[in-house]
Amino acid sequence: MIIDCHGHYTTAPKSLEAFRQRQIDGLKDARLSPAKDSMVIGDDEIRDSIEGAQLRIQRERGTDLTIFSPRAGGMGHHIGNAVTSELWSGICNELIHRVCTLFPKNFVGVCQLPQSPGVAPANCIPELERCINEYGFIGCNLNPDPAGGYWTDPPLTDHHWYPLYEKLVELDVPAMVHVSASCNPAFHFTGAHYINGDTTAFMQFITADLFKDFPTLRFVIPHGGGAVPYHWGRYRGLAQDMGKPPLKDFLLNNVYFDTCVYHQAGIDLLTRVIPADNILFASEIVGAVRGIDPETGHYYDDTKRYIDKVDWLSAADKQKIFSGNVQKVYPRFAAPSA
Repeated sequence: MIIDCHGHYTTAPKSLEAFRQRQIDGLKDARLSPAKDSMVIGDDEIRDSIEGAQLRIQRERGTDLTIFSPRAGGMGHHIGNAVTSELWSGICNELIHRVCTLFPKNFVGVCQLPQSPGVAPANCIPELERCINEYGFIGCNLNPDPAGGYWTDPPLTDHHWYPLYEKLVELDVPAMVHVSASCNPAFHFTGAHYINGDTTAFMQFITADLFKDFPTLRFVIPHGGGAVPYHWGRYRGLAQDMGKPPLKDFLLNNVYFDTCVYHQAGIDLLTRVIPADNILFASEIVGAVRGIDPETGHYYDDTKRYIDKVDWLSAADKQKIFSGNVQKVYPRFAAPSA
């Protein structure tokens, strides 16, 4: 079985975006605020949005199941306030649940959290519990920068985040560290802000002893870990200068990386630097890079093709990357019956 651990509902029906725009307009004029039940999306609309996109690509590329969450760039935690985010997150998570219900052999859910700048992460716990306990989701996306490119909240190692971590440990679910759109014009959101978020989160983990307090807490850092594998020597050296244990002992029992790296040389580097035990297969379809690479004639985000070509990985290592590590990182995952 081949499991893609990183998929977003980027093809959701247009009425979802229309609702969001009305919600944003309502921040300036309350009379324009939409009622939650004003957004009506039928099952056929959901099927149409999935069957010609994610489901078709699964079949074409030989993957079996996607761990699926709301569109990361659309989480928009910097917009409005905690009430705004709570309503929006609930609607987006309900749509993911409906996708997983309509296609139970192809998708399993991960939730968006109703984060807001300056608001205690504990505020997210009710929605997290609802999605795990009622919807059967197996994890969440955690935004380390709800301010959307301005980084006004404390680092992920601060006690500010601890109540949420306590709940993640209690529920035995991981968090994928994933920023949303950037409202800072200095940072393109997929090309800069996403990679900045991945890299910054890892460096924050180095500077503290978070996993002494939470030895079973698990994070997935997407997009191949941002700059981390490429600068592994730098991070090893910085940790050493801080008197930390070797990174493989200090962080790799708790931190994992996905394969959303869109060229062969990048995957080659990732798999040479990071142990196979810490890599989860992912493609982020339909995601940030959708075109065909003129150098290969294949889609940039066809990441399975890159893993297949890594000849120094054993068959056992590839099995870990394609599916085995999911069982370790997402213990609530249960493979669908044939």
